[in-house]
Amino acid sequence: MNFVGRKRELKELSGILDVVQRGGRADRGVAVMLRGRRRVGKSRLVSEFVEHAGLPHVYFQAARGAPSTRELALFAEAISTSSLPGAAVAEGNQPASLTAALNLLAAALPSDVPSIAVIDEVPWLLESIEGGAGELQRVWDKSLAAKPVLVLLLGSDLAMMEQLTRSDQPFYGRATEMVLDALTPRDVAQMTGLGAFDAIDAYLITGGLPLVAQEWERGMTRHDFLKTSFSRSTSALVVSGTRVLDSEFGEATLARQVLTAIGGKGERTFTGIQQSSGPEPLNATTLTTSLRLLSDKRVVAADEPLSIRRASKDRRWRISDPSLRFWLAFVDPALAEVDRGRPDLALARVAISFESWRGRAVEPVVRDALQRLLPDAAWPNVSRVGGWWPRSNTPEIDLIGADGAPANKVSFAGTIKWRRTSRLTSSEVSELAASAVSVPGVDIGTSLVAVCPAGASTRARLAQLWTAHDLLSAWP
Repeated sequence: MNFVGRKRELKELSGILDVVQRGGRADRGVAVMLRGRRRVGKSRLVSEFVEHAGLPHVYFQAARGAPSTRELALFAEAISTSSLPGAAVAEGNQPASLTAALNLLAAALPSDVPSIAVIDEVPWLLESIEGGAGELQRVWDKSLAAKPVLVLLLGSDLAMMEQLTRSDQPFYGRATEMVLDALTPRDVAQMTGLGAFDAIDAYLITGGLPLVAQEWERGMTRHDFLKTSFSRSTSALVVSGTRVLDSEFGEATLARQVLTAIGGKGERTFTGIQQSSGPEPLNATTLTTSLRLLSDKRVVAADEPLSIRRASKDRRWRISDPSLRFWLAFVDPALAEVDRGRPDLALARVAISFESWRGRAVEPVVRDALQRLLPDAAWPNVSRVGGWWPRSNTPEIDLIGADGAPANKVSFAGTIKWRRTSRLTSSEVSELAASAVSVPGVDIGTSLVAVCPAGASTRARLAQLWTAHDLLSAWP
């Protein structure tokens, strides 16, 4: 697999390493907390960075649920077999504590040249050691920070990684935080060689996971890719969601039931999720707790109608993790069929429902793209892009451009018609104009906009129209 994208992240890591190489600071060492969902490419990014840096380094991969004694022994072994000049100090060593293991690392690091130390899945290492975060802080302050070293602490559990850097935690203020998101739609377009419309389809299906997107060979259509993926129970698409969820939730947890209700059944309201989350509806307190957990882990998000009024009671839930949107809707229900060699059943389900699913799934991608493109010269006051709906969901306005949430001023109202060949019609623009005045802050003078890959049959009454190509340009 060619290494695609991540130019910004590589540049940022190189800039931090340059700080270590230049020296002149009280603390010669620098620590970075790099968090990102499993399979999003953290290890690959760091491996690529370390290889190009060409410096002495050590790489240790922690395992979840492993006994701490075994993990510490493997940590010492990783040091002893590394390219650090003092690696021999850890040979045959069996550290009895994290402090002892980290002191071995400090002893192995050079004092005269920069080096790199990587601890992958650091939350898994620390969760098995009571007071582990405090031990990390003490050794960092006493020994590691005095060496010209870049320490990269990687983690997939977003909530746990964020907790490590909270103000009430021992390591607070000692690390630079970085977040590695999924590949962008533009990255996926580059990997697959697809045009803008099909590339956004590929992004929706792969979720921007590098290991999934790399199996989308050039020249493949959407049907080709899905047929190939559903034909193998070991394909990256099939296994991706299971591995992401199993790393953070057990198979039978209430959180998994809630995810299935939102991502698999398409429920968006609190009541709808409550009624569809299992044979027995969850009580409100339990559901609230599960939604909070999923929100903390950045798996789901709640959107509120955007206008000049707050409407928190009308929030709608959605899957925010792009790697799980398609998987929950189409792959999870097909796992048994894939296992028994019936990819045709999974493909038939996609053929029936993909168009309607895509119409909803593309909305957050479109809003994200416009949020990146705006404000601009045409829309200097638009710093927030969202949607609007009443409690009854009728009418729904796909796009609201405003100066905040809640807004002081609504600059535009718009519609998303995600179609390859059928252009936006004048009657659809008229329908938008009639419905938009229901939005608090919108009147007959508010500008109308649209997103339609096929374009529009007339530009009359539209202040702006964006195509799929326009949206793809939002990502560098």
